Amino acid sequence: MSRRRTLGPKKKIALLLSAVTVAGGGAFVMASTSNASQAPTTKSAADSTVCQGLATALGNNQKFIEGQRTNPDAQSEARIANREAVIAQIELQQKASGCAVGESAQDSQPAQPEQPAPEEQAGGDDAAQNPGGGGAAASGEQVCNGSTITLSGEDGAPAASSNQFPAGTRLKVTNLDNNKSTTVEVTGVSGSCALLNNAAFEQVREPGKFLIRRALIEKVG
Repeated sequence: MSRRRTLGPKKKIALLLSAVTVAGGGAFVMASTSNASQAPTTKSAADSTVCQGLATALGNNQKFIEGQRTNPDAQSEARIANREAVIAQIELQQKASGCAVGESAQDSQPAQPEQPAPEEQAGGDDAAQNPGGGGAAASGEQVCNGSTITLSGEDGAPAASSNQFPAGTRLKVTNLDNNKSTTVEVTGVSGSCALLNNAAFEQVREPGKFLIRRALIEKVG
């Protein structure tokens, strides 16, 4: 008759701990591998048109704040506070879109080579002689040549802001990629030639995009 060997309490505890350690380690490795494969990839402005548009919007607002701090006036403090709130909203959009939060770019891209010559459409020879636009541009002339268009992040009725045109100026913005246009009034100062607020940008943008690469901007009043 064989005798059954009984393990002592200490050996039982040691075996249990060993089993838990092995099982737990395996589970940890599996979880780590699974999480690593599912980790989202953060996109930069170079990877995505959406990210580039948001980075440009953020950069334009930063540029505006910098200008207000360099040459302050009685309204600068309020304007800066407003734009800082706008930047916070843009950063939330960057996070939601999988973009690098806080990435900034300035609206300084040259005109696209494939863009048709809109001077003939908008103002003939006079427009060609004044390619940079500006507050002195005649009604109907093309302005802001080479500028891409993005949003300021500000709410409210459709409007624009500008660093070249005074409040009350009317600008017609056409997205040459979908031929949608909007005519808006300049209501404030910004860090670029023509910056649309959220409502105006929605009227001309392509779905899912925060940047208009090919735009025709005309001063109409």
